[in-house]
Amino acid sequence: MTDWITTPVDARVLRGALDVEATEHGVLPHRLPARARRQFPDGYLAMVEAQPSGVRVAFRTGATAVELDVLPTKTVYPGAPATPEGLYDLVVDGRLTGRTTVTGGNVRTVDMTTGSMETTPGPPGTARFSGLPAGAKDVEIWLPHRETVELIALRTDAPVEPLPDRGRRVWLHHGSSISHGSNAAGPTEIWPAVAAARGGVELVNLGLGGNALLDPFVARALRDTPADLISIKIGINLVNTDLMRLRAFVPAVHGFLDTIREGRPEVPLLVVSPILCPIQEDTPGPLAPDFSGRQLSFRALGDPAERVLGKLTLNVIREELARITAQRAAEDPNLHYLDGRTLYGEADFAELPLPDALHPDTAAHRRIGERFAEHAFHAQGAFAADND
Repeated sequence: MTDWITTPVDARVLRGALDVEATEHGVLPHRLPARARRQFPDGYLAMVEAQPSGVRVAFRTGATAVELDVLPTKTVYPGAPATPEGLYDLVVDGRLTGRTTVTGGNVRTVDMTTGSMETTPGPPGTARFSGLPAGAKDVEIWLPHRETVELIALRTDAPVEPLPDRGRRVWLHHGSSISHGSNAAGPTEIWPAVAAARGGVELVNLGLGGNALLDPFVARALRDTPADLISIKIGINLVNTDLMRLRAFVPAVHGFLDTIREGRPEVPLLVVSPILCPIQEDTPGPLAPDFSGRQLSFRALGDPAERVLGKLTLNVIREELARITAQRAAEDPNLHYLDGRTLYGEADFAELPLPDALHPDTAAHRRIGERFAEHAFHAQGAFAADND
C-alpha cells in the first residue's frame, strides 16, 4: 500500500493562472484576475477564462506515483459531435511522459444558438500517474484546456516542493479560441504550448475562446501581469461576432496597445494578425454554426459588399494592424507585427484544412506553434533573447 503525502494545491504549485479562487471543493484556477471578472456579465467568457488552457500543477519531487483529485466541468453542445474527454498531460523534466483522463464531473450544456447554459452536477475523479523515474525531477501536470477543473488534492509517494526559478522568461499571450486550443487533442499540443516549449519560456496563456475582442479589462490584465514577452493575436473574433466597424476598430486597437504600454513600456510586444480562414477573408460576420453536414462547421452570414460600409473582414483587419503597428513602431522600437498567414496560409490550408472551417486540428496547431517559435524566438525575432 502506497504511503501518500498530501500537498495543498495553491498558487505555489500552479503556473499559468492569474488568480486562484477557493471553492467548496478545493481551488479553481482563473486566467483573468478577479477585478476583470467583475467587469463582464457574459456567461460564455466566464466559462472560457476558467478553462485552464496553459495552466499546470508544477513541482519538484522524487515521487514515482502522483494522484490529482479534481472536479471537472465538461461542456457539451447539443447538435454537435461529442467533445472528447479532457486530457491531463504529465511532463517530466520538459518531456511529455504520460496522459490520462478523469471520469465523472459536472456537465455543462451550452446551446450554441442562444448561448444559454445548464449545468448538471457530477462526482469528482482522480488523474493518476505511476512509473515516474526515480530521483529528483521537475513535474508538470497540464490541465485540460477545454474543461473547467477544480483542484481538490495532490498526492505523491515522496515529498513535493515548488519548482525553483529556472531563469526562464515569461511569455504572456492573448488570443482567440485558436490560441485557447480549440480542436487540439491535448493541453501540451495547443500552439502556444508548442511555441513555448520550442522557445524555452514560461507560458501564461490568455487565449479566450470567442473573446479576443479588445476588451479594456483584458488589456489591463496584460498591463498588470509581470511578463518578459507579450503577444496579442487579434482579429477573428471581431469579425465573426460582427462586434464593431472599422471606425471603432482602429482607436480600439490603439487604446488596447496604449493600456499595455502604460505598465510594460519596453517589453517586446508582438501583434499577430489572423491565420488564414477562407470563410471570412473577405466576408464579414456574424458567424453561425452549421449542423447540416456530418460534423459541426461554421459559415459567415455577412455580405462582402458591406466592406465599404466599414464592416470588418480578415483582410481589412490585417491591413489595419500592419498600418497601425508600422505607425507606432516609429516611436516604439519594441513593437512588432506578424502576419498570421505566415503561421498558417493557403498552402497549409490545402494540406491541413480547418476541420470545422474555423479552427485548426492538432497537426496544424503543431505547425503554427513551430512557425511562431521560428519567427519570434530566432536571433532577429521579436522575442530574441538579446531584444528584451
